[in-house]
Amino acid sequence: MRALPADPGHLIVSCDGASRGNPGPAGIGAQVTDERGTILGEVARGIGEATNNVAEYTAVIEGLALAAELGATTVTLRSDSQLLINQLTGRYRVKTEHLQPLHRRARSLAAGFERISFEHVPREQNVAADALANIGVDRWLAGER
Repeated sequence: MRALPADPGHLIVSCDGASRGNPGPAGIGAQVTDERGTILGEVARGIGEATNNVAEYTAVIEGLALAAELGATTVTLRSDSQLLINQLTGRYRVKTEHLQPLHRRARSLAAGFERISFEHVPREQNVAADALANIGVDRWLAGER
């Protein structure tokens, strides 16, 4: 039987997706920190040819999955994509058919936390996640799968 990790307290998940070409080579970045800013985990992965919106949603999914793995029960998800945040909060509908399964998966993961909030942040406040997403693109282009 696998032991669950202790509750690490409220975690911050900063995420971003990058696509060079839209669609084009794409990557995701997510950074999970505690409220003091201590980095608890990061994701930087290439996802192949994809649109920026697919990369954004994939980054959310991977970031929330990592926070869950770390034992989080309360999370703030941060992104510099206002569209993404408005779709995740239900303010905007997801009209693009290929994004709907990703939206459902992200909402399903979000529902697994006792409390989750979604926060749009300016790009300047999301530089770590952006850098990780671009590392993911670079890794994909270098043949790392």
